Amino acid sequence: MTHFRIGQAATLLAVSDDTVRRWIDAGALTATTDDAGRAVVEGAVLAAFARDQAERSPSAEDPSGIGRSARNRFVGLVTAIVSDTVMSQVEMQCGPHRVVSLMSTEAVRDLQLEVGSLAVAVVKATTVIVETPRSGR
Repeated sequence: MTHFRIGQAATLLAVSDDTVRRWIDAGALTATTDDAGRAVVEGAVLAAFARDQAERSPSAEDPSGIGRSARNRFVGLVTAIVSDTVMSQVEMQCGPHRVVSLMSTEAVRDLQLEVGSLAVAVVKATTVIVETPRSGR
């Protein structure tokens, strides 16, 4: 069973160690102790907590109002555009996530994208690669 120390849990949740400790003290997050007597959070408990926090967190609303089958929508700001005559690389900052899209320069013009534009990155993929850290690291 995977366990995470307080600092690791804080990093994964993008909060401070003190915030994780407050959640534990308040009973919002359950911790146990490891063989060395340090507070740890079970991986499955942390995953459920992270999902719950994400659902409660305010996020930017999708301004399009369009229904679509893709569930992975990231609302954010365009932070950079690199274009040549045919293709463009568009970078967005969507909360803590950097999203990069390659599209035609014509699409950039048609969408009137510029640095500072509000945009929604929609991800629909048949392949998602999952990696895990090596043991002992």
